[in-house]
Amino acid sequence: MTRTILFLVFGLTGIAVLVSLGMWQVQRLAWKEGVLAQIDARIAAPPVALPQSADPEMDKYLPVEMTGQFGAGVLRVLVSQKRVGAGYRLITPFEFEDRSVLVDRGFIRVGEALSPAPAGQVTVTGNLHWPDDRNSSTPDNDVDDNTWFARDIDQMADLLGTEPLLVVARNLSQPGGAVTPLPVDSSAIPNDHLQYAVTWFGLAAIWTVMMLYFVYRLRNPAKGQA
Repeated sequence: MTRTILFLVFGLTGIAVLVSLGMWQVQRLAWKEGVLAQIDARIAAPPVALPQSADPEMDKYLPVEMTGQFGAGVLRVLVSQKRVGAGYRLITPFEFEDRSVLVDRGFIRVGEALSPAPAGQVTVTGNLHWPDDRNSSTPDNDVDDNTWFARDIDQMADLLGTEPLLVVARNLSQPGGAVTPLPVDSSAIPNDHLQYAVTWFGLAAIWTVMMLYFVYRLRNPAKGQA
């Protein structure tokens, strides 16, 4: 009897811990969905003029609008799109007023010719972004071959002679040829809390079944073991 009680205490404690972890993940899910909703609202807000001094924390995803001309040069960043395959983001300098910044014009498939940037005066609407494309397995950029594996803003700005600012285009006032814009959105921001919650609740259910089974075995030992 004492052994059964001790096992029940241990089992119920384990269930309580697992359920509490699941509830914590549910709370984290609600928090994360709120954060993502704020980011989506910020991305879709009316555009403003590009700040003279942009801050990576305060101005991340800030919608901006600029009118000027695309400069010379284009950098290719290797990416992959679902249901499309491999391709490149095209990064081009953009000159307006007395400034020059980087513009991510969008995506072309591998093998397609590099579409020239629209000529003449163009209005670019997009979002400021400081992308975090690089991880421990990302290769070094092949600058000589113009094949980049991450949007390293400082390195790109040095090469193209611009400010270290990147605007990811959402819309151009003139067509960009075969280039498909890849605007900023929140889909790349991890939100795995639902999966974590299901995992913890699933473990709690398994633990409960196992506990009930072992309690049954303790109270009803097999013949010959009584």
